[in-house]
Amino acid sequence: MKYALLIYANEKLQAEASEEERRRTYAEHDRFGRMLSDRNAAAGGAELALTTTATTVRKRDGEAVLTDGPFAETTEQLGGFYLVEAADLDEAIEFAKALPATNVEVRPVVAAPEG
Repeated sequence: MKYALLIYANEKLQAEASEEERRRTYAEHDRFGRMLSDRNAAAGGAELALTTTATTVRKRDGEAVLTDGPFAETTEQLGGFYLVEAADLDEAIEFAKALPATNVEVRPVVAAPEG
């Protein structure tokens, strides 16, 4: 079954990180990605651009209304995700524990109906 590992962090703190801290973080994610590949569990993923680059599309009365930035103001923002193939939730949680991130939401991916 596929699971999304959603990574949340405070963008302001990340923006203040030194170049050395950024390199270390990318190296940790590289090791994590290799571990997933070695276990045939890597199914996708990406780092997301800052929320300041986001555009929110809301539909009101059949019309699309565009707003710069994220839909909700939060202290932590979705910064990236991994899509993993796991036998069950327990294995997906083990992957999340190994991920070099402080806050990870584990969510099952709904399979598209056949037909």
